[in-house]
Amino acid sequence: MEIVIASRNRGKAAEIAALLGQFDVQVLTMDSFPEIGDIPETGTTFEENALIKARTVARLTGMIAMADDSGLEVEALGGAPGVYSARFSGPDATDESNNALLLAKMEGVPQKSRQARFVSVIAVHAPVQGGKELLARGSWSGQIALRPLGENGFGYDPLFLDEELGLTSAQLLPEQKNARSHRAAAMMELARFWPDFLREMRLPEDLPR
Repeated sequence: MEIVIASRNRGKAAEIAALLGQFDVQVLTMDSFPEIGDIPETGTTFEENALIKARTVARLTGMIAMADDSGLEVEALGGAPGVYSARFSGPDATDESNNALLLAKMEGVPQKSRQARFVSVIAVHAPVQGGKELLARGSWSGQIALRPLGENGFGYDPLFLDEELGLTSAQLLPEQKNARSHRAAAMMELARFWPDFLREMRLPEDLPR
C-alpha cells in the first residue's frame, strides 16, 4: 500500500517517513507530485489544518494521504505561536527569523518560566467509501533555551530543550528525536488504531497499494 506524505517540508517528511517504518507501506513524498502547489492552511487548530492537507492531497492524487500539522506552544506567550508556528515572523518566515523572534519575545523570562511543548496532529485520508479518516495527536514537553544549540533538525529544534536529557532537540540524533518527539507520540497513537482503519477501508483492487 502506498501513502503520500502531504508536506513539502523535507525535514518533516523525512521524520514521518522514518516513523512509518513500523507500517507495511510504501512512502511517496510531494516530490512525486510537482504539479500540486502549496495548500493554504486556513484552519484554526492543528486538527483542522492536518485534515485540510490530507484531504486535498488525497483528492488530487487519488491515493491515501498522510499529513502532519504541528507547532510550538509556549506558556509565557499564551500558547503562541501555536498553529502559526511556521509563519510566526511573517509570510516570508524562515526558521532563523522565527527563532530570532521567539527569543526576542522571551527576553527576560527566567528559565523556570520558559515551559513549552511541541504538538503534532497526524491526519490520514483514504479516498474510499466517501473518505475514511484517522486522526492522532502527540505532544513533547520541555522548555525554551536561552540561545540556539545544536545543528540537527529544523524549525524550533535549536531552542526546544528536553529537560530530562538537558539537550535541545537539535542536539539529538535523528533516532533519539524520533524516540521522544511529539510526532513520534502521534504516530504511536495512530498505530493503535491503524489495523482497524485498514479493515474499515476494505481497499478496492483499483486503489494504489
